[in-house]
Amino acid sequence: MSFMDGLLLTLVNTVVCITLPAVLSVVTTKNKTQKPSSPNIESREQEISGVMDAV
Repeated sequence: MSFMDGLLLTLVNTVVCITLPAVLSVVTTKNKTQKPSSPNIESREQEISGVMDAV
């Protein structure tokens, strides 16, 4: 293996070691930030008012 091959492999390894953790952290935080869906309060109020109007 020549000097240039070793230098090229070192540069590729450096780029991969720097970018891979950043990419993985973005992917894992996207999965964790999805909040559970909460019930829609407005539609629930409309249901209640519709029931009250029927009575």
